[in-house]
Amino acid sequence: MANRIELQKVSKTFGEVQALREVDFILGENEVVGLLGDNGAGKSTLIKIITGYYRPDEGEMYINGEKIEDLTVPKARELGIETVYQERALAELQSLWRNIFLGRELKNRAGLLKINQMKQETHRLMIQSMGFTSSAVSPDSAVGTFSGGEKQGVAIVRALYFDADIIILDEPTMGLSLKETRRLLDFVRGIKEAGKAAIFIDHNIFHVYSVADRVVVIDRGKVAGEFMTKDISLDDLMEKMYRVAETGVLE
Repeated sequence: MANRIELQKVSKTFGEVQALREVDFILGENEVVGLLGDNGAGKSTLIKIITGYYRPDEGEMYINGEKIEDLTVPKARELGIETVYQERALAELQSLWRNIFLGRELKNRAGLLKINQMKQETHRLMIQSMGFTSSAVSPDSAVGTFSGGEKQGVAIVRALYFDADIIILDEPTMGLSLKETRRLLDFVRGIKEAGKAAIFIDHNIFHVYSVADRVVVIDRGKVAGEFMTKDISLDDLMEKMYRVAETGVLE
């Protein structure tokens, strides 16, 4: 199987600001890659190129081994790329089942919604994937009543349900309690167990290190280094991050 994503010498400039400079990046099959770097390092630009929001000025992109040009947001979704943003992009006033199927409702031949089937599927996902055990939560519960961690879980489960092969998590632990963060990290491990791949962007090096197979450090638009988490201790990784922040280089 080819790599899920491969970027070669990708650059992107906004006016006089060079956001990315000849970035090489790989996401393998069934791999969680942590993306670390300070604000303004280029993480968001890289993700927006992968998801079709931006087009690179230079460089090549391959998704599942196929060279991709003129990637758009709908095309990225067709190719199995889904993003879970820190804002969670959920309709808070709508029910859980409506959120799961938002924009991809199940319909019969007459074009009518299969409401019962969607509720049944949501109930199954609640028990098997989301970990909801309380009888107080049902497919008809409003998502706005959920905790931050539960909302993130809904967004991840929705992505997995619709056969996303590549799930991008953009600062998913922001604003979560310790307990919710632990649960969120379990969801990330579940992505890998489902045979999918993920890019995990987070300011918190502890969270990234605990779930990532590999960590890529971006600084000032360039890849400053990458490490297999099994080959580097958390302390060593933190020391390298400090060094990058201060000097722009790892050694």
